[in-house]
Amino acid sequence: MRANLGQELTIDDMARIAMFSKFHFTRVFRDVTGTSPGRFLSALRLQEAKRLLVETQFSVADISSEVGYSSVGTFSSRFKLCVGVSPSMYRQLDGFVPEVGPGELPPLTSLTPRNTLRGRIRLTDEGSHGYCFVGLFPTPVPQGQPVRCTVLQGPGAFELRDVPAGTWYVLVHSVPYGFENQPSGTGDEDAVSVGRYGPVTAHADTLLMPAEITLRPLDALDPPVLTALLDLRTTAMQAVAS
Repeated sequence: MRANLGQELTIDDMARIAMFSKFHFTRVFRDVTGTSPGRFLSALRLQEAKRLLVETQFSVADISSEVGYSSVGTFSSRFKLCVGVSPSMYRQLDGFVPEVGPGELPPLTSLTPRNTLRGRIRLTDEGSHGYCFVGLFPTPVPQGQPVRCTVLQGPGAFELRDVPAGTWYVLVHSVPYGFENQPSGTGDEDAVSVGRYGPVTAHADTLLMPAEITLRPLDALDPPVLTALLDLRTTAMQAVAS
């Protein structure tokens, strides 16, 4: 996939290379990565588009073609859906957003049940201490707007309040101190640590169990972090000041 981002690559092609049937390949791939081959490929293409937008002066049309889209409109729509801002805005903001708002949720009423999800993020011996972005997402792929999120100064306890009814995944993205201004998808991927917890199903009058999440280095089988992140250093310092 990584070597052919600009080429048409079907599930049949990938299954044939892996010497599996299409159905067995898709099932194994989903078990290992948490998502389908098609969605993983799409995420890799958008991750490369994020890098090109920040690190080059290529036009949006050129980048669209470079990562395998025949339509600039389709590329721009998909990019905004998964990253949270348009390609041109992402470039203008240099890979960060001033705020991350909640994603689309069902209409809330005074009778809508809310829960609080608490937990703790731990660091392995392989990782480095740094700021942590904690988001609540509807899928195990960190894309689009999280329904709830918070930023921590480092591994430790976290709390996500007003969790709406539904099934969610807690996804964590962490970078060492000094790498806060490096947009996800660019630079040294070895610096990024990730963690995942879920699925978590929130019901009315149900106490959510504490989430224990251990960070580990990002590897080739992890779906890319597509969501445009906050400047973790600035956000954490603002939180301390308040």
